[in-house]
Parts: sequence; structure tokens; C-alpha cells
Amino acid sequence: MNLVNTISRRLVKRFFPFRDWIPELKDTKILRADAIAGLSVALVLVPQSMAYAQLAGLPAYYGLYASFLPVMIASLFGSSRQVHTGPVAVVSLLTASALAPIASGDPSQYATYAIMLALMVGIFQLSLGLLQMGFFVDFLSHPVVVGFTNGAAIIIATSQLGKLFGVTAERSEHHYETVWHIIEAAMQHTHMPTLFFSIGALALMILLKKFTPKIPAVLAAVAVTTLVSWLIKFEEMGGKVVGNIPQGLPAFSFPEIDGEVAVQLISAAIAIGLIGFTEAISVAKAIAAQTRQRLDANQGLVGQGLANITASMFQGYAVSGSFSRSAINLSAGAKTGFAAVISGFVVMLTLLFLTPLLYHLPEPTLAAVIILAVFNLIKFKPVKYAWRVQKHDAIVSVITFALTLLWAPHLENSILFGVVLSMGLYMYRTMRPRIAVLAMQSDGSLGDAEAHILKTCPKISILRFDGPLFFANTGYFEEKVLERVASKPELQFIIIDAEGINEIDATGEEMLHQLAVRLNNLGIEFLFCRTKKQVMDVFLRTGFAAEAWMDHFLHTEQQAIRYAWERIDNCQEEQCPLSTEDNCPSRSLKS
Repeated sequence: MNLVNTISRRLVKRFFPFRDWIPELKDTKILRADAIAGLSVALVLVPQSMAYAQLAGLPAYYGLYASFLPVMIASLFGSSRQVHTGPVAVVSLLTASALAPIASGDPSQYATYAIMLALMVGIFQLSLGLLQMGFFVDFLSHPVVVGFTNGAAIIIATSQLGKLFGVTAERSEHHYETVWHIIEAAMQHTHMPTLFFSIGALALMILLKKFTPKIPAVLAAVAVTTLVSWLIKFEEMGGKVVGNIPQGLPAFSFPEIDGEVAVQLISAAIAIGLIGFTEAISVAKAIAAQTRQRLDANQGLVGQGLANITASMFQGYAVSGSFSRSAINLSAGAKTGFAAVISGFVVMLTLLFLTPLLYHLPEPTLAAVIILAVFNLIKFKPVKYAWRVQKHDAIVSVITFALTLLWAPHLENSILFGVVLSMGLYMYRTMRPRIAVLAMQSDGSLGDAEAHILKTCPKISILRFDGPLFFANTGYFEEKVLERVASKPELQFIIIDAEGINEIDATGEEMLHQLAVRLNNLGIEFLFCRTKKQVMDVFLRTGFAAEAWMDHFLHTEQQAIRYAWERIDNCQEEQCPLSTEDNCPSRSLKS
């Protein structure tokens, strides 16, 4: 009965996690805090979502569709209470880069493919979550994410240059070529009213953030520029405005599936699913550090997956957790996921009643909103920090950054290359782990002979292998041992300090077994000390540590050295550099 209750509780928590925080809404203080936070986020969400939809290559209202039900679903079924889901810059850019080459010949199908892509992303994320495979996200190392995000931020900002200057240019194969064409077009015929709106919107948002941070700068810029656009008839002057937004809520419809296109979008769906969730879980971890909330990565994947599937069912596109809106949500005092429900409700009211007011919203204002938002994504300090910690990580970050810029708009290729490179460099490091020759220090402990310039014993060598012993580095280990044998003609014992070996595979065990037999035939004995239990268990199962060899496995270094001295002919223990009162037989007798 207890087992049934335990399983039922786990299932309820998996499929209805919101039941943990709904009872808290009985507290009017929590309910009020969530309502204020939800409204605060919605004031940013409405204009931001419209801007990000255009970044994705879609009409602005698709951003509102993606900010309605998906926001609520992610908060109800996700793990973090404060993470706010919806359209975000990086996912919007990835959507555009995936669809542009496919839908270029058929623009009418662009929105259909975007909706289908959201469904694929949602199914991928939901599958990972339900199958408890959230660890897959760990393959996206932090250096890869930093390098890609920095590159993507620059691509996002430069992709809005045409809207800032009111010019258009033919899309080229590479993003940097398109940017150059836009710059050339801007130098020849910039649309001055558009440029004034761009500068005005940027200046207004920057000044409000600096001097009156309590006023929602994005909403203020949208309101002011929309009013001015209507007053001066900006559209009639040749400026571009948002135009008609369908009034009412998006209708439920199952996405149209094109099998041939779906196959082409698989890699993009995986990239968006992983990058999107990495962004969501990163902000969730940052918030959890402040709120002390326990996170469940698999439940987070379930929430994000359901949000994307919901977006596809209601004419939205792929969504993810937002850094900026989650920060606003937290700072505004959100206590539960109900804050995001309030945000979604405000978007619903906007779709029902306020869309006519957005007709004259200038497109350069939305471009300014995007540019200002993505500047916060550009961070080079983590690359400098990575260089101090592990140079390989910094190299991965820089190469991923460069390839993101070079290969755009094919962004998933740079992510894949970064993942492969980071794993390859890790494999390289594990193939050549540090092997230290140990010698006695003045305090009686063993230390690295090379680092501390210590004298070694000609008849006993002590080696420490720092890392797991597996198929990729067994040859290196064997090579180093044989080099030691060749350089010490009087060598009779090799002691392996196995404390650093925390794992061993069949190849590693076979190599040790055969090497021990070969050295024994040469009159050199192989000893092990400080062997960890999981490795010793392998030796016992394979018979390497059977009765004939059991005395070659010692608990401490001192025991191993003493074992060797007791079996060395004509050993002058007192003069040996490894000699101490603890392990030297003659000294211990004298004392």
C-alpha cells in the first residue's frame, strides 16, 4: 500500500506539479504579489513578443499567440516557479535561420513550417523529460553556449539594421554578406523618418532605464512612437508599421505536417530544443540560488515541451524561458507560477480588445526593442574566466563564436561543431592524463618528484595516475611505465598509487594484468596501493587480485614501500631516498 501511495505521489508531481503551489494562493499576500509580477512582465511581454516574432520572420501577431497559452502551460507544468516562458531572441533567430532556406521558394508556407517546427521542438523536449533524459542537455557545455550566444546576439542585432535605416537588401548565402549589402543600401538611400524613429525609440528606452527604471521602458517607447506615428501619418510617409493584427484569440488547429520538410528540420528542432532549454534551465538555476527552490531538469523539459506543443496547436512558434522577463518576474515579487498565468491573461485581453491600437506601431521601434534586449546577451567575461580555468574551454568558446558568425544563417552547424570540439578536447585530455613520479619529501610524505625536485630510488618507482583508466589511455599508461623501466636498469618494484584511478574498463584491466605478468618475467614486481573499492571490485571479479596476487595490493604507500624493501637484495634502506622510520625495517628496529 505504501508503495502504491509513493508511486501515485510521484505521478501526481510529474503530471500536476502546480498542485504544490496552488494552495499557497489562499494567502492574499502571495496572490497580490503574483498579480503585480504578472502584470509587470506582461507590459514587457506584449511588445517584446511582437518584436521577436518579426525576428523569426513572422508577422508580429504570431508573437502574441506564442505568449498566450504557452506561457501559462510552461508555468503550470514546469519546475521553476519564476521562470517566464515565451518568445525569446535566440530561439526566434534559430527559427528564422532554419526556415529561410526551406520556405524561400514558398513564403506562404513559412508560418505553417514555423508552427510545425514548434511541434517538433515540443515533442523532442517532452520526450527527453518523460524518459528522464535531461542529462542530454549537459552535452551543450557552457563554453559552447557562451560562444554561440555571443555570436547569435551580434547576428540578431545586425539583422535589424535594415529596419533601423528603412532599407532592404537581397538576402545572401551568408549573413555577413547580407549585412554588407544593407550597409551599402543605407549609405545610398536611408529613409530619414524611419531613422529618426529608431534613434528616438533607442534613446527613450536607454534614458528611462537609467533615470526612471520603475517605468517600463519598452512599453513607454511603444506607446510614444505609436502615438507619434499616428499623428504624423508615418505609414503614408513610406514608413513601415505593424499594420492589421487579427482581433480575437487564436483558434485551435492541429499543425499541418509535411514529411519531407520535417526531415529537413530535424537537426534544427534538436538544436532549438537543446539551446532553448539550456537558456531556460540556466535562468532557473540562477533564480533557484536566490529562492532556494529545488529544480527538476526533467520536469522543466516536460513544461517546456508542453508549452511548445501548445504553441503549435494555437498558431504560435517555438518558445523558451526568457532571461529578462524571468528577472522582472523575480524582482517584482513573484512567488508561484500563477504570475505567468496573469501575464498570459493580459496577452489574452490584448488580443481580444487592444490590437487595433497597435496598427500604427512602427517597425523600427520593434527593431530597437530587439537590439537593446540582445546587448545583454553579449558577455565576454566568461571567455576570459574560462581561459584562466581551462584554455581548451576558452578555445571552444571562441571557435564556436567565430563559426556562428561565419556560418550564419546555418546556426545549428556551429552548435554541433562546438559540441563535437568540446567532447574531442575532453577526450584528448583524458587520453593523456597526468602521470606523476613520486618521491619522499622532507616531512615524510610523498610528492611529485619533478615538481619538488626530489631524489628518486633506483630500485623502487612510485607512479600516480590521475584519471580513469580506459581504452583511450591504456596505451599511454603502458608506454609511461615501460619508459620508467628502460630508464632504471636496477628497478625491481613499480608501485602504482591508484588513488586517482576512479574507474577502469575491460581494456584497462587487461592491460594491467598482462603488463604485470610481463614485468614479473623481467624480475620486476607490480604493486598497487590506495586502490578504490570500485576498481578493486573489478580486480577481484577478474581474478587479477586472486590469492597469487593478493599480497600485491596494499592499503597505504608506506606499506607498499616496506613490502618492496623486505624483498630487495642488498638494499641500503637508511641511505634510500624513500626511507623513513615508518617504512624502513632497519630504522624501525633501531628505534
